[in-house]
Amino acid sequence: MTTLSTRADGEFIAPGKLFLLSCISLIVTAMTFAIRAGILGELSEEFSLSGPQLGWINSMAFLGFPVAMVLLGYLYNKLGPRLIMILAFIGHLLGLGLTIIAGGFLGLLISTFFIGFANGAVEAACNPMIAQMYEDEKTKWLNRFHVWFPGGIVIGALASKFMTDMNMGWQMQIAIMIIPTIIYGVMVFTTKFPKSSDAYTGRTSDLAILVAIIGLMILIGTPNPVTGVLIGGIILPLILILAVSFLLIKRLGGTTRDGLLLSVMMILMTITATSELGTQQWVGSILGESGASPMIILALATGLMAVGRYFAGPVIHALNPLGVLLMSAIVTTIGIYLLSTTTGGMVYFATIIFALGVCYFWPTMVGVVGEYIPRTGALGMSLVGGAGLFGLSLWQPIIGGWIDANEAKALGEGLDGKAVELLAGQMTLEQLMMFPAVLILSFAVLYGLRTWIMTTAS
Repeated sequence: MTTLSTRADGEFIAPGKLFLLSCISLIVTAMTFAIRAGILGELSEEFSLSGPQLGWINSMAFLGFPVAMVLLGYLYNKLGPRLIMILAFIGHLLGLGLTIIAGGFLGLLISTFFIGFANGAVEAACNPMIAQMYEDEKTKWLNRFHVWFPGGIVIGALASKFMTDMNMGWQMQIAIMIIPTIIYGVMVFTTKFPKSSDAYTGRTSDLAILVAIIGLMILIGTPNPVTGVLIGGIILPLILILAVSFLLIKRLGGTTRDGLLLSVMMILMTITATSELGTQQWVGSILGESGASPMIILALATGLMAVGRYFAGPVIHALNPLGVLLMSAIVTTIGIYLLSTTTGGMVYFATIIFALGVCYFWPTMVGVVGEYIPRTGALGMSLVGGAGLFGLSLWQPIIGGWIDANEAKALGEGLDGKAVELLAGQMTLEQLMMFPAVLILSFAVLYGLRTWIMTTAS
């Protein structure tokens, strides 16, 4: 294991303390996902929100995340991880506070965007910092860092269930996240951070490209009438995002191979993220009448994911990262299929299979970029991570629409009450299954090319 030994302001950097700080901040990030999933029903009732409106609220978290990751990933070498973490702390406090006092759809959109931006800032700062501190074992330690995303979801899911059972309102559930936010905030202001390992600070023309990427993401990631009049809808802006990302990587010293491989990883990251988080974010709506507790399902899945990520080292060593991704796609497809066909206690068994499938997706995707496209640096990790949440933001209103449409179909078949919600949830899961199914073929191709990918990495 390689640890950081540089100095900051005359004092040695403490990798262990920095890693702990990173993990606590990621717990806050994860709790925002879990608790939001637990309170969607309350928000819908209190503010009379439709499925697509709930999807747009969800999507603001997933839009704010990639905006922060792309912007701050680009500026990482200029700002440094400490300043980015300060921005994350401010964003979390602001977003949580505005959520508590929100008065409706617009207020929830704005506050959720701030939370998403803060979540993205955490990833933008911590991923490259951890990769720098543990240079010889990047994927292993990134997996251990990302233990605390599912770990935080377990904490958030159990807290949400307990507080709901105690008849505590959704505002109290949001407020509980302020506690770990203050803890990591205090650590940010009392801990020495390393300087970035890359001296590149960017050029004005490169910043213009970056602004174009962010502008396109906001254009197609927010409810507005513009994309509706574009030929092909959001397809052209998505292609432009990939094109300008490729150009940016080339201008920052990467090769054509780096740009192409990173573009592929960005596309696949949108699918892996939706396979994992698209299912989990709607767990209350799609599994609420399955005969199993949605919050227990969420806690079980993410708890298993945390354990799996902690012991990721031997799995990655045995299969190599691309092999891990192929295995994950296969198991995830089986898991979602079982979730769509089982009820009662068998749902928990299906959850175990699903958790084993999605367990390694996120950190291994980031690790592949760090190991096999190292010239892209912090920006490469941020672009691929941002792509995952951006893609997920686009799918949130669509998934919400699927649920509404499937409920209408169930009503059309003469069902009522809980039977409608059960069938609608199962049909939605069948639609969600297409995401990991596509990944099986994609990762099989990359696995077949693994020798070329590994030998051209340096």
